[in-house]
Amino acid sequence: CWEVRKHNSSEWCSFIRSTPDCRMDGGFLDYLSGVFCVFPPRLLPLAVTLYALWLLYLFIILAVTAEKFFCPNLSAISTNLKLSHNVAAFSLTSPLHGVTFLAFGNGAPDVFSAVVAFSDPRTAGLAIGAVFGAGVFVTTVVAGGIALVKPFTAASRPFLRDVIFYMLAVFLTFMVLYFGRIRLGEALGYLGLYVFYVFTVVLCTWIHRRQQGDGPAPPGPWEPEMPTDAEEPESSGMNSSDYGEEYRPLLPSQETSLRILTTALSPLDYHKWRRKPWYWRLFKAFRVPVELVLLLTVPVVDPDKDDLNWKRPLNCLHVLTSPLLCVLTLKSGAYGLYQIQGVFPVWGLVTLVGSVLAIIIFTTTSNEEPPKYHCVFAFVGFLASAMWINAAATELVNILRTLGIIFQLSNTVLGLTLLAWGNSIGDTFSDLTMARQGYPRMAFSACFGGIIFNILVGVGLGCLLQMSSSQPLVKLEPDSLLVWVLAGALGLSLVFSFVSVPAQCFQLGKGYGVCLIAYYLVFLCVALLTEFRVIHLS
Repeated sequence: CWEVRKHNSSEWCSFIRSTPDCRMDGGFLDYLSGVFCVFPPRLLPLAVTLYALWLLYLFIILAVTAEKFFCPNLSAISTNLKLSHNVAAFSLTSPLHGVTFLAFGNGAPDVFSAVVAFSDPRTAGLAIGAVFGAGVFVTTVVAGGIALVKPFTAASRPFLRDVIFYMLAVFLTFMVLYFGRIRLGEALGYLGLYVFYVFTVVLCTWIHRRQQGDGPAPPGPWEPEMPTDAEEPESSGMNSSDYGEEYRPLLPSQETSLRILTTALSPLDYHKWRRKPWYWRLFKAFRVPVELVLLLTVPVVDPDKDDLNWKRPLNCLHVLTSPLLCVLTLKSGAYGLYQIQGVFPVWGLVTLVGSVLAIIIFTTTSNEEPPKYHCVFAFVGFLASAMWINAAATELVNILRTLGIIFQLSNTVLGLTLLAWGNSIGDTFSDLTMARQGYPRMAFSACFGGIIFNILVGVGLGCLLQMSSSQPLVKLEPDSLLVWVLAGALGLSLVFSFVSVPAQCFQLGKGYGVCLIAYYLVFLCVALLTEFRVIHLS
């Protein structure tokens, strides 16, 4: 399909439609036909601009879904499964929560993007580029930024443990790329290595607490070192609870179902909107349509609220919309549009059953108290948000492949730049903000601990789902020298931190941060020079 730009512009559309390699198997939109058939050649810059804006919006969809819907439901599920932060009974559930549920929540966009990219051999380079590119970016730019913002002393044992496991994961991927294929045993080896990592985290935490005399539990690799009451910083401004007390009625009154529904579906807090600066309002305006659609289709259970976020009219609506969403996004709607006996569509059956269940739940529950089975909505919300993330990731991979064909760029360079940056931008802001608030050790641990999940589960699960009984292997042949540059750069950055951090007695300052950021800039220059054939093998 890369040959399309070598033809005359009048032949672009016919070439796209007649070439099997240009066919997009997944996704709702055919981006290649759109740019080469719908837009005339002279409007190609306009098409690229619209695609770039849509790409940015897809990243917003991924971020909002993971932050406000996927992670809260995962937290609710972990609470219902007794995996919450219970300091009693050995205190092992806290690190287990951190390296499983919380890691899955934070890495959901990366993992889903990798799974989607591995589903097509033509886009496997995107997954490799994104996994390695995000690793280099997070372990250099983000880790270096934390050291620049707030010099600190790193936690020695968690750091060494995470770096060693990450180097093992990188070495395993390097070997897979060298042999050009990944078999069933190797895919299971990725997942097995992550299970062993979880076991090691739990065991090390248990040993450390035994040595400390079963004192207060230290934070896990993804958990903030929460300040005590004496350390709690004073708030510089008013929060939402201030307004909540001010506008709360003196006498309790029962709200109508219509009032509950309209309030629950409002993604805007007027009092918060009024206090925020203009750029926050602008960004929120872009997020509002996404949040509104997600509120309509994804239930959220909040264990921290007295009513568990039970909104009877909206949750009854979710009984209809969530299953409908799942069948219409699975395989890009192929299952939802399937005709049963050639007569009745699957989405019609789901609508019928969902409507009956919604009416039953609405008539047997009240607005004030959630039902005993309310926890089921957390699993429904988890599945629905996962389907949203998967659908957005599919469109993301397809549009990146289209941009690669337009600009004659390899999937690997698109993965290590646009896809890696887009998936890492949320972690970057959250880690740097956490460092500025006085928790640099936790933010630094997340840089090395969080991405272990992404590479081991992303590659392992992504390849495992593509295997079948007739072909129990996935080919991962490097498409250029850039893949080896990327793998070598990630390995070298990990070795640099593994040697330099203990050499500094784990006291990380601005010098370490400047070195890491300079390393990433040099790597990026070498990667781009390799992509454009300035650096090549003779």
